[in-house]
Amino acid sequence: MSKRTLNILLPAITGALFVAIWYAVRFSMSEEMRFLLPTPGEIIASFQANGTELGRAALNTAEGALLGFLFATLVSSAFALALSVSSLVRISFYPYLMMLQMIPVIIFAPILVLWVGPGLKSVVVITFLICFFPLVVNTTQGLVSTDRNLVELFRMYRASRPQEIFLLRAPAALPYFFTGLRIAATLAPIGALVGDYTAGSSAGDGGGLGFQAIIYSSQAKYPALFATAAVTCVLGFVFVALVLSLSWLSLHHWHDSYERTDN
Repeated sequence: MSKRTLNILLPAITGALFVAIWYAVRFSMSEEMRFLLPTPGEIIASFQANGTELGRAALNTAEGALLGFLFATLVSSAFALALSVSSLVRISFYPYLMMLQMIPVIIFAPILVLWVGPGLKSVVVITFLICFFPLVVNTTQGLVSTDRNLVELFRMYRASRPQEIFLLRAPAALPYFFTGLRIAATLAPIGALVGDYTAGSSAGDGGGLGFQAIIYSSQAKYPALFATAAVTCVLGFVFVALVLSLSWLSLHHWHDSYERTDN
């Protein structure tokens, strides 16, 4: 059996097993408690019934996630370049980066609403806060982990500091950068969902999936809640797939991980 066939068959078998366990757990529950775990069929039916609402909410959440993700990518790249210049700079700023990562977003959300207002702006800031740390840490690690022999070669030929950074360190850091980008791509929809839930607004049909989850929860529409979770998962897969595609385009010609995959 070919590797490609196994790559399709094994996930399909695992998925079928998961659905079978799902149904088994559902029907092992008492009649009064089964509403807490809708069947996949009920979730699909709920998605069809609420497709327009979920589609609009998904677009709003995607907008907040994308803007926060892009903003975090740009700021973290600039920050990583600054941190890679000197160990003294890294020592000075790294504790504050850790502090930024440890900000309790749910508690900070009401403050953001006061500062920038509810809705998209707050969602973007929350997504930025969640995505920023893995990006800046991974990119910085890549920039400072360049092969010392190559660095010495550049310096022996009297390359300028910008040449060393942009012609040697930045290309060598790309695998690290894309690792951080994959992590951030996974977190971005979650960050936007949390932002919708804690600081979102439905003004002008601007409510996202988190805001929609609040509505479904208050109405005890549990299949719709599961459908909302499924849409969020799909959104995350789209983000990660785009990053993986960009990573492949950038690295597959020269990076060892892709060469080993091809072999």
